[in-house]
Amino acid sequence: MTKFLYSSRIAPYVFVLPFILSFLIFFAYPVYATIVMSFQEVLPGQTHFIGLANYKDLWNDRFYAALWNSTRYTFWTLVVLIPLPMVLAVFLNGKRMIWSGFFRSALFIPTLTSVVVAGTIFRLVFGQLDQAVMNQFRHLFGFHTINWLAGSTTGMLVLVVLATWRFAGINIVYFLSALQNIPDELYEAAAIDGANAWNKFRRITLPLLKPVSIYVITISIYGGYAMFTESYMLWNGNHSPNDIGLTMVGYLFREGIETNNLGFGSAVGVTLLALTMAVNVVQLKFFGLFKKEE
Repeated sequence: MTKFLYSSRIAPYVFVLPFILSFLIFFAYPVYATIVMSFQEVLPGQTHFIGLANYKDLWNDRFYAALWNSTRYTFWTLVVLIPLPMVLAVFLNGKRMIWSGFFRSALFIPTLTSVVVAGTIFRLVFGQLDQAVMNQFRHLFGFHTINWLAGSTTGMLVLVVLATWRFAGINIVYFLSALQNIPDELYEAAAIDGANAWNKFRRITLPLLKPVSIYVITISIYGGYAMFTESYMLWNGNHSPNDIGLTMVGYLFREGIETNNLGFGSAVGVTLLALTMAVNVVQLKFFGLFKKEE
């Protein structure tokens, strides 16, 4: 038995066994159970198959609103949270940057903040009263008070600002780790050839940041479609005006938990999983991850 445990052939399987078990128990099985449940009507103490009925009922106005809101949120977070952290990381990685360590810490601290706390604070900052911070800021320029969380455009703006405040720091860390692995010799050779700062960034930095950029885009797409707590805290619940803050996960929560319709909620979850995977496959194909490098 001892010889078996210390075998060089068995040891690798022993080391990966905890990951395999956790993957099967906490991911593979729940996904399988959710897919099965999406074809069922789940009642207290009993379940029975109803075929595609849940998926047929899925296509309604609230589902379209949730899908549109999640897609808009994902799009705008990609537009902001890819180029902005990349540019900030380039500045922070520069040799002429003073107080680099301070700014790195300051930009990363919001990532450690609880989303519940952050959502509550942002709800007060973007409140509807005259005394709200952002309304007082508007008053400085002669604009009137508005209810930020009552409109679709302004509500989405608050969500994106909250996401930028919380997640820009972690994306900066990703880009900084990649930038520090780029050899200085490449920039020195480019400088000898007469390249300016923009040409160095475009010809050296951007191409070498491609793997990390693809990773950040991938997790940002997942994070965008999986967003729920931010919306829940900003609107103090899962029922925003005209569903302007309803997300795909929020719709899943409303149908699966609040109304105790687990079968229909499972159909929403499976659709969300398929949608997220499809979007990520498209962007991975677009950025050439599936192509062989020449």
